[in-house]
Amino acid sequence: MRHLQDKVKNFCEQHNLSTSSEARFLDLVSELGELSKEILLQSDYGKKTIDNSARLEEEVGDTIFSLIALSNSLDIDMEAALVKVLKKYELRAHNGSIGSATK
Repeated sequence: MRHLQDKVKNFCEQHNLSTSSEARFLDLVSELGELSKEILLQSDYGKKTIDNSARLEEEVGDTIFSLIALSNSLDIDMEAALVKVLKKYELRAHNGSIGSATK
């Protein structure tokens, strides 16, 4: 993941896309909204199963880019964060529930 974080960091620097962490977060939420809308449209609001499409792939890509840019702005190593959360979920699974309601 470090490679992807470096790639996004370099891209943002090359294209003068520096901004605050707050703006990065709002951009991520916006991209999640666009992804949600695309899923709703393709599924006819949950009435049918969706398949991969160029548009869906683009929206997922936008969301990933925004999450990586946010992580970079907060100086968070995404791989380390993922390893920690997987350990947390592993403990939850052993306790019978992997849901977020369990602390």
